[in-house]
Amino acid sequence: MSNDILTLWRAHRLTEIPDVPRECMGELLVLDEVIGGCVAFYLSAGGALDPSRVAILEDCRADLDRLMPDLEEAAAAYFSRLGMLAGLLVERAKESGESGT
Repeated sequence: MSNDILTLWRAHRLTEIPDVPRECMGELLVLDEVIGGCVAFYLSAGGALDPSRVAILEDCRADLDRLMPDLEEAAAAYFSRLGMLAGLLVERAKESGESGT
């Protein structure tokens, strides 16, 4: 299991969700929950992800990329870290052949 994922996840869990624009608050909160759920699954499954979770994470990253320009500094840092977590999980899954692609 990757120490960088565990380190980022611990830092993420210790950080409060910052203020975000009301227009995208709901979507960002859902992305936080979905990506967090995938990280929790990855950690509890000993570093494994199924292809459906990999696809979900890829979609979440695309959504974050679209929303990031609207965020101020604290929110951008918070959701950037979340995007890095999603990216690392996808990368690890592809390296181990779990992505289904």
